[in-house]
Amino acid sequence: MVVQLAMNLLGDRDEALDLSQEVFLRVFRTIHRFRGQSSLRTWIYRIAVNQARNRHRFWRRRHRADQVSLDQHIAAHGEFRLERRARRRIACSRRRSWRARLQHALDQLPFDQRTAIVLREIDGLSYEEIAFSLGVAVGTVKSRLTRARQALRLELREARIA
Repeated sequence: MVVQLAMNLLGDRDEALDLSQEVFLRVFRTIHRFRGQSSLRTWIYRIAVNQARNRHRFWRRRHRADQVSLDQHIAAHGEFRLERRARRRIACSRRRSWRARLQHALDQLPFDQRTAIVLREIDGLSYEEIAFSLGVAVGTVKSRLTRARQALRLELREARIA
């Protein structure tokens, strides 16, 4: 659950794995402070989101977006075997292209909006759980979700036209 959330927020598997270790180390060190005002799952989400926000700020200051990993390039573009059928290649290419457009659209969102949309649409948290995890009011969650959905709609519509 934590690794998947980190993957969706950071977009990098290695970073997500590192972050998940940090989250569970933090949980281990601070479990005595857990007051039971929410479920343990929601409390862990809050820690994970805070850690991801810190990691996001760290990489933004270091221009992480300008760096390209060879492993990421191969994973994104893959290598087709000669014996694959053309139809399968086209379908695979379309799925990869759609995933890349969606990931790009998510990456364009401000971190707070991306976090809200991931927690709601991918992880299935309720508005109240998201509000607790982010430390904001439910109304703030709803407005962030609305703005994120509008931005995603616009970005994906433009990608379809282009």
